[in-house]
Amino acid sequence: MAKRRKHDSRNRAASGGGTGAAGDAIFKRRPSGVKSRRRPDGLWELVHPEMVLEMADDLAEVQSMIDAGEIDVAVDELRWLVEECRDAIEAHYLLGEIAFEERDFRLARGHFGYACELGWTALPSGGVGGKLSYTLPGNKHLLQSAKGAAYCLRELGKPKTAVLVLKELLSWDAADTLGAGPLIEKWSTEKAE
Repeated sequence: MAKRRKHDSRNRAASGGGTGAAGDAIFKRRPSGVKSRRRPDGLWELVHPEMVLEMADDLAEVQSMIDAGEIDVAVDELRWLVEECRDAIEAHYLLGEIAFEERDFRLARGHFGYACELGWTALPSGGVGGKLSYTLPGNKHLLQSAKGAAYCLRELGKPKTAVLVLKELLSWDAADTLGAGPLIEKWSTEKAE
């Protein structure tokens, strides 16, 4: 039965059903304290749990460590933060960035992917109509994680899946702030997995 559901989800995504994009085919819904809300201006934003908001100073300190080249210390701190709160999208994003810089694309994909799943789970099942704006600080790390995951998938020889992630990113932020459209055009012609 589980295989059928997975297959059915992929068919819904491919046919334009599900969330209106490829989300069902590439992300899993995870229990999460991350929520979303529609603002009066029509834009959607992620609402992070209180525990994540309390980590802001710690995450700023980690960014300072990264900027100073203290990568090992930053990784230890980030690991501690995600042990304390698995819903810390920014911490997963930063771990993904560090792993990507070290060319550990599998590990980077894991962190970026987990961040995407946390954010995707928080979004309404009908989608957000491209109105998850990058201009809102609470959304940035989810959107950056989606782009990071796509780059990892491409590096791992999975350009078709990378394109699905980029299409999902476009369904979230139609303004295409992170340039998913040109990458979709470029990567769509690459050989399949």
